[in-house]
Amino acid sequence: MRGAREVLTGAAPVIRAEITRAQGSVPREAGAEMFVTATATAGSIGGGQVELRAVERARELLGAGMAQDRMDLSLGPSIGQCCGGQVRIALTRLDAPARGAHLARIEGARPQVLILGAGHVGRALAEIMAPLPCRVVLVDPRAAELAQNAAPVDTRLTPLPEAEIAAAPPASAYVVATHDHGLDFLLTLAALRRGDAAYVGLIGSATKRARFQRFARETDPAAPLSRLTCPIGAAGRGQKHPGMIALATAHEVMESLAIAGTNTTTCTKPSFAQTARM
Repeated sequence: MRGAREVLTGAAPVIRAEITRAQGSVPREAGAEMFVTATATAGSIGGGQVELRAVERARELLGAGMAQDRMDLSLGPSIGQCCGGQVRIALTRLDAPARGAHLARIEGARPQVLILGAGHVGRALAEIMAPLPCRVVLVDPRAAELAQNAAPVDTRLTPLPEAEIAAAPPASAYVVATHDHGLDFLLTLAALRRGDAAYVGLIGSATKRARFQRFARETDPAAPLSRLTCPIGAAGRGQKHPGMIALATAHEVMESLAIAGTNTTTCTKPSFAQTARM
């Protein structure tokens, strides 16, 4: 499955499949959507037979040159489902302006996550977060590291990653995991100084957290250190594998973004995120 940006900006014709009505027990709500080309999909309307049949029908429309169709499905034994509900799916072929409008809507509604550092953990985190409802940007001053990224996320090669922090939208999340502790400290402090971050995470240990706190107090005594999550991925206490750290960190980030989206004060974090991993 590719990302929405890749599908909507590609050359292949696209069908949008949207659940327009959902009754009873169903896997996704009305408004859930996916985009289908002849060889790729982005998004999801719930998986299983519902999604399979929608994808098959969308590709039939593409092959026949049709512009739209509608499907009414009962989620019962006849299609190998046991939910018992009903869904209506609208299938619409998108022209170029519609594709652009949908992409702008999707990206505008999604919170931004800046991963600062394209090393092993940064790339693993980008891979995990790519399909989640957020816009992921992987930032690094090293071209060779960014070149190893395989996740369908935005990448920024820049000698000034702090400029990406300054330009980020309000209520963004920042995960700092660069190759240099000094750079880590500068970027973490820059994110905290914004005062509007949904999440500021610094890779490391309890010792690194203490050193950063000393650095921050000497550099800017007013920096809101209570908003810092360090180490990141505390739910995976004791884990050293980049993928495990990334998995636990992704959970922290998404929970913090959800909290920030429902409160006027951002940067509230779940209690586990403040637990130091020794």
